[in-house]
Amino acid sequence: MDFDALRLIESETERIDALYKIFDEDTRLNASKAARVEFLTTVKYVEKYLSPDSKIIDIGAGAGEYSLYFAKQGYFVTAVELAANNIAAFRAKMTPELDINLSQGNACDLSAFADDSFDIVLLFGPLYHISDPADRQKCIDEARRVCKPGGTIFFAYISNDMVVLTQTFYYDLNYLVNGEYNHETFRLNNFPFVFFTVDNARSELVNAGVKLIHEIAVDGVSELLAEKINQLDDAGYAQYLRYHFYCCEKPEMLGRSNHLLFVGRN
Repeated sequence: MDFDALRLIESETERIDALYKIFDEDTRLNASKAARVEFLTTVKYVEKYLSPDSKIIDIGAGAGEYSLYFAKQGYFVTAVELAANNIAAFRAKMTPELDINLSQGNACDLSAFADDSFDIVLLFGPLYHISDPADRQKCIDEARRVCKPGGTIFFAYISNDMVVLTQTFYYDLNYLVNGEYNHETFRLNNFPFVFFTVDNARSELVNAGVKLIHEIAVDGVSELLAEKINQLDDAGYAQYLRYHFYCCEKPEMLGRSNHLLFVGRN
């Protein structure tokens, strides 16, 4: 199946399932030093809010990169994923000693879980895919409902403005001229993902009642500069990560990241 075939699928749920037969989510976060920046930054922020008895739910868990990591640290993790390919990849990496409850489900309907059940809520994939604002509101509301009062919720978005650059200077030099986007406003078409500016994402969360405590350029320029970052030796890469952590919350850096991470207190 290719992208043209995806366009013909009317059901958003079926389209997401088909998308992950094309995209290999299983290797996305660990394919290279550059790809690993997003994972390492996310973990660094999640760990700020973990306590020994924290219960975690990973909504839109993908192929399990975060769920498996935190389960290996001894945490009980509930994982919900929609795409069958991702679930199969996730299950293939699970081992009996890991305390993970994995199920197939939709981020807009977490009725299987009681109110105030989790200390940490990870919402790293669903907002990439839900094009209807009302459905995104349901998704955010459900994440807040299952989070305990005083708990912490992590929301990930894909940044419209940085993707214009990475598409052009990492993937296709003709993209600025021939790419599928509004050539006046630089607004990307929401296909196969849904794209947000920093202001759009922030406003959506604030209007949904989320109290934001961090806004993070979670992978920064790592995709744009992947070729160079991957050439760094261990010492150079360690110092690059220190630099990235130093500036990833600076307001002037937020728009220069393919992925945005917002952290909210429930």
